[in-house]
Amino acid sequence: MERKPVYYSEYLQLDKILNAQFPESDKEGIKADDEMLFIIIHQSYELWFKQIMHEVNIAISVFKKPNITDNSSDMMNIVHRLKRVAKIINMLVGKMEILETMTPLDFLDFRDLLRPASGFQSIQFKMLEAALGLPYVQRFGQEYYISQLNTGDIGKVKQAEQEQSLLELVIQWLERMPIFEHNAWETDKKGSEHPFWVSFRDLYLSTLQSGEKENISRFDELFIQVDKIEGRRLSNKANRHALFIMLYHDYPLLQLPFEIITVLLDIDALLGQWRSRHLNMVKRMIGSRTGTGGSSGAGYLKAAADSHYIFKEFAELTSFLIQRSKLPKLNEGVEKSLKFSI
Repeated sequence: MERKPVYYSEYLQLDKILNAQFPESDKEGIKADDEMLFIIIHQSYELWFKQIMHEVNIAISVFKKPNITDNSSDMMNIVHRLKRVAKIINMLVGKMEILETMTPLDFLDFRDLLRPASGFQSIQFKMLEAALGLPYVQRFGQEYYISQLNTGDIGKVKQAEQEQSLLELVIQWLERMPIFEHNAWETDKKGSEHPFWVSFRDLYLSTLQSGEKENISRFDELFIQVDKIEGRRLSNKANRHALFIMLYHDYPLLQLPFEIITVLLDIDALLGQWRSRHLNMVKRMIGSRTGTGGSSGAGYLKAAADSHYIFKEFAELTSFLIQRSKLPKLNEGVEKSLKFSI
């Protein structure tokens, strides 16, 4: 069947996009030349949030599969999508430079006309945080969190919070890994504890400085005891598998899992940079004044920036790494299982 020719402006819906800027200052007959920049920057943010959600949802759909082969195209796809998310967030951080060309007086020309609208009403960003794994209980200012949204948007955000997040699915994926169930470990078992953790605990203890001895009790909580720590998202099984991946990521079958953990930490760090850059810009623009949506402004942003790290439990695991030269040597059977089959 012959297709209708595609025309550039129609394909991109430019008639809608380029005619979607309606400055409030124009409606009031007020001269505020920078309001156009303000609108376009925030519209572009929302478009990029949509793209990030698209990439995250693809990764989520893969993680929902009951089985994922460690050297499969699925794993490559997850890494590819999440690395793109990191690139986009990095670009959004840099885009702040453009908005910062607007001076505080330029902003005051139209700021009061925006009330009570606020970037705090961006439901896409709230849904993105939920999709990545930020739970409601971890949010700062819960009483204010959805109070500025209309009924329809509240429903969308609450629905997003009911869905399985990327973090939850990553934890389940880690728990399914059969690293320590391999038969090759059987000959090395000592008592009820797994032989790897018996030897690794001793080696880790030998690397601690005098002021770090309390780390061993934390080590036991995360990797030796069976029960999950109250308030921690990663189960102890997930902790063990994640740390093992970090320690032995030079083996072929652990390289992609290691890249996934690494890019999650990259995304968290970049979101932290975005929040920090936003906070500094707000302090520069409005000082200690309240936000247009009624929040405490810079104070609210500071508290949210400090508490909204999503993958911080993976970052904590780096406290338990030791030098490659001191790692327990894996027996031949386990080592073979971590290499590509020939």
